[in-house]
Amino acid sequence: MRTMMSALFVWTLLLTAAPAMAQGLPTDGPLTIRPMLQQLGERLLKGKTGSIVAIDPENGEIICLATNTPHGYDVHQAIGKPQAPGSTFKTAQALTLLSEGIVTPDTRMECNSGITDGNIKVGCHKHRSPLDLKDALAQSCNTWFIVNFGSMINDGFMYESKDEAITIWRSYMQSMGLGGPMHIDIAGEQGGLLAGADYLNRRYKDGWDGKTIWWAGMGQGDVTCTPLQLCNLAVTIANRGWYYVPHIHKNTKNQRYLTKRQTKVAKEAYAPVIEGMRLAVEKGTATSIKTSYPICGKTGTIENPGEDHSAFIAFAPMNNPRIAVAVYVEHGGFGADLAAPMAGLVIEAYLKGKLSTASEGKAKRIEEKKVGK
Repeated sequence: MRTMMSALFVWTLLLTAAPAMAQGLPTDGPLTIRPMLQQLGERLLKGKTGSIVAIDPENGEIICLATNTPHGYDVHQAIGKPQAPGSTFKTAQALTLLSEGIVTPDTRMECNSGITDGNIKVGCHKHRSPLDLKDALAQSCNTWFIVNFGSMINDGFMYESKDEAITIWRSYMQSMGLGGPMHIDIAGEQGGLLAGADYLNRRYKDGWDGKTIWWAGMGQGDVTCTPLQLCNLAVTIANRGWYYVPHIHKNTKNQRYLTKRQTKVAKEAYAPVIEGMRLAVEKGTATSIKTSYPICGKTGTIENPGEDHSAFIAFAPMNNPRIAVAVYVEHGGFGADLAAPMAGLVIEAYLKGKLSTASEGKAKRIEEKKVGK
């Protein structure tokens, strides 16, 4: 209880001291944070740099916002440090490509450990081939997503120019809460990067096309997100197309946090993406958290100097979801190795009210694991 109360005390100090709270928002009163989840999140992040965010999809309440850096408690790790989302971003890509009619759920693509096009080579882990959309999500196929994303940008029949194509692509992503601050009720939030026409024309002065920005198709390159945004992305999928702006003050009267927001994604696009996320846990890259209740998730492994970053987004149960989670651990390795098990524990604790004996043992092992560059 002492640890729980200390966490909430820190949050109260953070929130009441934030200058942005003066903009019509309460600076005291109850918070939406669930002490049990906050304590668990802080335990799991010991010895690591990263964050765990959990949101109630039904109302946008932030129920866990745990974060850790080598320098101690730092809220900005969760809301103020945009980084490449890696393959977690493939969910948003799939929704956009389906909505625009670039692909169908049955679109299949060959992948032989990646793809080479001229002097461009993008690798992929070994998996069966070809894959349709749901299996491409479940197996996290880089080739499927970068090629289809590139096809959208280069589609001269549907779009008058590459500028128009990337602008439309970006509008879908923004409707899912990506690319800019969401204006939550905590100071220090950052927005991240979504490549737009102006940005790309400035960066690639000799010209660009879909292949130039292939890497954005798999959540690398010209795209960054905060863990909070990734969690909200999971919320939009859990709700099949809507969300409330995440907030940490309970019983808020501010209409910003009480207004339901719709994504631009076609309603029919959600079912195959959710099926793919379910398959990822059942027989894909996240089988380590397979359990009796249906979790839908997507792993992310982010390439960078040093050990890869580990990321995972999820929601549960699949129908009538009660929790959405995003975990991001710097230098944590594969998304399946660290971020997914951490998310699985948070989901279990929330849905079951406690961890099983076996899960408590897993939590202790993760807590004792030190992660560095």
